[in-house]
Amino acid sequence: MQIFKVGGAVRDQLLGRTVKDIDWVVVGATPEQMRAQGFRPVGDDFPVFLHPESAEEYALARTERKSGHGYGGFTFHTSPSVTLEEDLLRRDLTVNAMAQADDGTLYDPYGGQTDLANRVLRHVSPAFAEDPLRILRVARFAARYAYLGFRVATETMALMRQLSASGELQYLTAERIWQEFARALMEDNPEVFITVLRDCGALKALLPEVDALFGVPQPEEHHPEIDTGVHIMSVLQQCVRFAQPLNVRWACLLHDLGKGTTDPAQWPRHIGHETRGLALIKKVNKRLKVPNDCAQLAFLVGEYHTHAHRALELRPATLLKLLMTFDIMRRPQRFADFIAASEMDSRGRLGFEDREYPQAEYLHQAAAVVRAVDVKPLLEQGLQGAELGQALTQARQQALHDYVEQARQSN
Repeated sequence: MQIFKVGGAVRDQLLGRTVKDIDWVVVGATPEQMRAQGFRPVGDDFPVFLHPESAEEYALARTERKSGHGYGGFTFHTSPSVTLEEDLLRRDLTVNAMAQADDGTLYDPYGGQTDLANRVLRHVSPAFAEDPLRILRVARFAARYAYLGFRVATETMALMRQLSASGELQYLTAERIWQEFARALMEDNPEVFITVLRDCGALKALLPEVDALFGVPQPEEHHPEIDTGVHIMSVLQQCVRFAQPLNVRWACLLHDLGKGTTDPAQWPRHIGHETRGLALIKKVNKRLKVPNDCAQLAFLVGEYHTHAHRALELRPATLLKLLMTFDIMRRPQRFADFIAASEMDSRGRLGFEDREYPQAEYLHQAAAVVRAVDVKPLLEQGLQGAELGQALTQARQQALHDYVEQARQSN
């Protein structure tokens, strides 16, 4: 029995990055031998065991053969005779196909070190094209390591295009697609993830609603970058700059989907794009089974982001309606996330990156004003039911009216 550290732990160690998770491969062992040493078996697809003390995953060396469609369409073979080189051959990229023994000896049969030095993401073997999930993984790695200058090898991109055109992507489960998108959006260069997917044709297959934004012009006076797709990429960059959470980044990715449905005869204007985009946002969220917090925020940002941009112009009644739509009394964080997404949208324009966004503080203060309205005096008047609700609304609107007037006078 031989045990090797493999995959990402070896790669990141060589790159000088912090190693978070360690995967191990065991060569020359049987499941019975693993259990005899106290390892606990997990998973049904192939033999993976948890270390009795560290709980890290140890997988028996295995080979695989394509037997169906999608990520799960493989038959795995494990036996003590499977070599380390055979196990590494089935991996996606050369930089992920290295192993290290306990004594520090590095095993690199497929040139991973060379590709690390040259900043190249290259497939290990033609079998790469058998697994559609690898397109998303490579795009995610490109996003993660873009700051180091990594690029996808030309021949690997060719395989990714071939795989995208094959129809295999349709066999990926919504859960796996969302998982890759969620992880990629939290990388330091999520826009690279989208760019790589678009370059190989996978974005059109998986998220055609976003793919349709590229090449769609916007009014130059408001969007000097002009192209809507370029704008979306810039907004994602601002999300990274301001360390926004996943739900904000997802909302930013989808917020302008309606612009992809504008009649070209109306370009570069996009009147009503907010409303037109709602059905598309709902469709995407349903198709990818997006978690509720991300799905709900994306829908609300899509509908109301232009309200945020015009916040200083809104009448008190309209402003109150906006605040209550977000349920600010019970879900204050959702409104805060909406404001953040709207600010990222504003900053994600060429030349606007460092401009102030006074609407953010204005909306935060408006929410605070509404929350500060005390219902107790109304209850003491004996109001209840519909009368109480109406009186409370009037009190909140009056408080907002005073706030708006004060804000306008100070400006």
